[in-house]
Amino acid sequence: MSDKVIPMKPLDVIASAVKRLSVDAGALFEAQVLDELRKTRDSDPARFARVRQQVKEAKTVSMSEFDRLSAPWAEDREPGKIEIFDEVEPWSEPVDGADLLDDVAFALARYVIADKETIRAAALWSAFTWLVDVVQVAPIANITAPEKRCGKSILLTALSKLSNRPLQVANIAPAALFRAIELWSPTLLIDEVDAFLASHEDARGILNSGFTRDSARVIRCVGDDHIPTPFNVWGAKALCGIGKIADTLADRSVPLRLRRRTPGESVESLRHSDPDLWTRLRSRLARFALDNAPAIETARPTPIQGLNDRANDAWEPLLAIAEAAGDHWPKSARLAAIALHGIEGESPSIGAELLADIKAIFDDKRVSKIFSTQLLESLIADDEAPWATWNRGKPMSPRQLSSKLSEFGIKSGTVRQSYDTKKGYSIDQFRDAFGRYLPSSPPVTSVTTSHTSNDAASSDILSVTTHGSVTDKKSLQPSNDAGCDAVTVTAPTQPGGEDDEPDLNDDEDAL
Repeated sequence: MSDKVIPMKPLDVIASAVKRLSVDAGALFEAQVLDELRKTRDSDPARFARVRQQVKEAKTVSMSEFDRLSAPWAEDREPGKIEIFDEVEPWSEPVDGADLLDDVAFALARYVIADKETIRAAALWSAFTWLVDVVQVAPIANITAPEKRCGKSILLTALSKLSNRPLQVANIAPAALFRAIELWSPTLLIDEVDAFLASHEDARGILNSGFTRDSARVIRCVGDDHIPTPFNVWGAKALCGIGKIADTLADRSVPLRLRRRTPGESVESLRHSDPDLWTRLRSRLARFALDNAPAIETARPTPIQGLNDRANDAWEPLLAIAEAAGDHWPKSARLAAIALHGIEGESPSIGAELLADIKAIFDDKRVSKIFSTQLLESLIADDEAPWATWNRGKPMSPRQLSSKLSEFGIKSGTVRQSYDTKKGYSIDQFRDAFGRYLPSSPPVTSVTTSHTSNDAASSDILSVTTHGSVTDKKSLQPSNDAGCDAVTVTAPTQPGGEDDEPDLNDDEDAL
């Protein structure tokens, strides 16, 4: 037997990766393959050129990405290796979840003027950013206020001090937006989102797509060859702006409403806050997430009655966190959800508003059929409804009414009343649309009743302005020193005030 050792030809990892491109677009970007590509590019340019041509012909990867990642200097300049986030060391021992969330809420209330429901929702959302990898829904934190100087940017900055991997920006191009999310998996905090979306309308789709884990993908063409490439846009996001955001974003949000400070209210300066305060809270949040991730991942909180399906989806991870924290937080979280979404209400679309006003007209006139001209006259008789100025400051036209109703499958037909026969509608044509698009719950008498305007009638189900009953929206909110009152509800208690620490736990026996 010969002692001569026959050398084995080393495995050509580059050739193997090129062969796998048809079934694995990431084969070339594995660490070992990239290392060989960089060496080959530096030492054997001819072979590298042949490999590059094979990769181009495969049409499965972006050539610009291939060129960038295979450059000999790429290993030292790889953006994904840039350390832009502070390292957070989890707390050395288990933390009490309720105490932690209380402390987060108290810290926020020291620097922000808001109702306790907003403060509590912000505290829960902060904890959610540390658990984004185990939940299925990523609610947007929508920080909003009616005017400037209400502390929106302050709350956004405070959330950045509490969040996991915070990336706070005032503006970002859509192309950088989805790349940043996939590359760093940050908690994205966007200031002045109203101006941002006005300049980058296509960014709204990117933000919308990240609401549920199974739909958090966008496809964009990248590179010289414009290869369609999927990007992961899953992650926590907070938006800050004046007024309402787009309905599609608001529908995926937890609203955090702020108000301007009055002369009698005072807060501390966030700029001068103790950095150790936020460091300790982040460390405790990291430990809480570490210990409670399995329970929160499998939690299925009971939906909140009165909230629509999308709002319940948004609150699902926050309720799971509240239940894991225990003490008063499960109840407080539900109260906060009811208060915040109850105040906001479920703003009806213009189509639903039209249906509501038509239902009110049928109810008021107590008829089962109505001519188109009569219906239109009644609609435009109310100066506070949009129909009187629908047509560029002029009343809605018969054609416009017909067009809006046709969207619900409702078309005018021949209607006979007494000796007259004209085009019109029967209430039977509307019943399906009424059942599908208008609230089905029985009416609750509002503190302020609606009044008729000319021929426009008020209904005992919806007012002509179509906003739900005031007491119906707030029936589950606590009043001062009392249980739930279905008639009158006081404003939520303001965190802060004369005490050194704001009282955020004064409603725990409200339900």
